[in-house]
Amino acid sequence: MKFSTRQFVEEIKKGNRRYMAKAITLLESTLSEHFEQGRQILSELMPDTGNSIRIGITGVPGVGKSTFIEALGLSLIHSGHQVAVLPVDPSSPISGGSIMGDKTRMTHLSSHPKAFIRPSPSGGKLGGVARKTKEIIMICESAKYDVIFVETVGVGQSETLVASMVDCFLVLMLPNAGDELQGIKKGILEIADLIVINKADGENLKSAENAAQQYSRALEFHRPLKTSWTPKILTCSALENRGLEELWKIIIEYKEKTQASGEWDRQRHTQNNSWMKELIEEELLNRFRQDPNVQELILSLEQSVREGIQDPISATRNLLDLWFASMKEAPH
Repeated sequence: MKFSTRQFVEEIKKGNRRYMAKAITLLESTLSEHFEQGRQILSELMPDTGNSIRIGITGVPGVGKSTFIEALGLSLIHSGHQVAVLPVDPSSPISGGSIMGDKTRMTHLSSHPKAFIRPSPSGGKLGGVARKTKEIIMICESAKYDVIFVETVGVGQSETLVASMVDCFLVLMLPNAGDELQGIKKGILEIADLIVINKADGENLKSAENAAQQYSRALEFHRPLKTSWTPKILTCSALENRGLEELWKIIIEYKEKTQASGEWDRQRHTQNNSWMKELIEEELLNRFRQDPNVQELILSLEQSVREGIQDPISATRNLLDLWFASMKEAPH
């Protein structure tokens, strides 16, 4: 059964998770008809977006991202918030499907009526960000979710892509700093707004405190990205629910200080401009692939390149010249 765009918009504004999931599926679809309806839905929802705090979370494998998000999410829900979690699963290079199962690892949060969890395959995109993460954020905001977590695949890829769509970027670390500190990419420390040492409990407590001191010294060599905020480091235990309340207070402090300085709004404006450029690139690529002349020629050129008859550079130029010529000839 096909639902109208108006029906989607009305139900999403009511927080209907079924319609939210269906709208996201439309936006992620490779079928032009589905994608176009998803884009229309999103366009009508845009006036109701922007009223959340968007938090990006990354960390090395085994740091406990899912446990941390579930514990913090449940704590926030008990405080009156509505929480959306967008975990981005790494995609299988063979099938293209997701490998991990974040819903099964956040059983309590995923079953809560005030939480919405939507795992998405990264589709091979750098930074572990799904192709439509930004659009999914907008849908969640229009459904009145006021805290949105974007959980990335993990440290090691271009995590700056995550920072380009969230308000606050949080890096989770393990208590045993040592070698891990050496292995952290310099860029991760440069874009982090908060560094949280997780699993600070039991025998790990002392190690976590030592790690916090080491990260604090490491950050002294980095100039803060924001004039109104110096990155903070704290410890917590998601397993024992310790340090989460303090963490949220710091996140609110971050929000208040960056809003007062104007950096919050400037960051969002910059992000919207980046989003626009990404949409332009995506639309151009889609039109290129759907052009019948390109579709007719591309298979033979791919074979020529495989057989070494033609090099990739000249084949690309042939395709682009053909596309540009067909656009000039097309009626406007």
